[in-house]
Amino acid sequence: MAGIKVFGHAASISTRRVLLTLHEKNLDFELVHVDLKDGEHKTESFLSHNPFGKVPAFEDGDLKLFESRAITQYIAPRYEGQGTNLLQPDSKNLAQYAIMAMGMQVEAHQFDPLASKLAWEHVFKLIYGLTTDQAVVAEEEAKLAKVLDVYEARLKEFKYLAGDTFTLTDLHHIPAVQYLLETPTKKLFTERPHVNKWVAEITKRPASQKILQ
Repeated sequence: MAGIKVFGHAASISTRRVLLTLHEKNLDFELVHVDLKDGEHKTESFLSHNPFGKVPAFEDGDLKLFESRAITQYIAPRYEGQGTNLLQPDSKNLAQYAIMAMGMQVEAHQFDPLASKLAWEHVFKLIYGLTTDQAVVAEEEAKLAKVLDVYEARLKEFKYLAGDTFTLTDLHHIPAVQYLLETPTKKLFTERPHVNKWVAEITKRPASQKILQ
């Protein structure tokens, strides 16, 4: 839709989470580029959308939102009948919704802090001319391995983390996973067969490929 704007940086994991959702829904949008400096952008215009100064921010007509997961959880039901259904097959089934919501919480609090820190060490530090701290990498990889062990057990039973259909739970993982697949941390995914299959499924989606362009 012409009224949708995303304020962010195309390389940002959080911004990519929103862009993925919009691509899955086949929605037209404008990406307003925000230069990153210490993860903040402090112009008055941007701060009017996000008082904490973090990317991304989002505008749909008169509605202004920030926090990437809040934005995706607005887009998915707001445009439920368009593009990919990113909710559970029965969106009114509270048990199914709770399972999806639980998975999103696991991603936000168990997976993402570790994956984002590893992406910082492996990828973003190099962009800024800094040196990867291998001790930090080893520590965070050990923690992430335990999370992926839980995922492996879950994915033995279901194709996706919230069941047998692709949902926001899976989508929220994609940007960080894409970065880590280009680093030595890739081994944590490939050595777990069900996780490896899941990663291949979610990263080969057309929307996943679009955010790499």
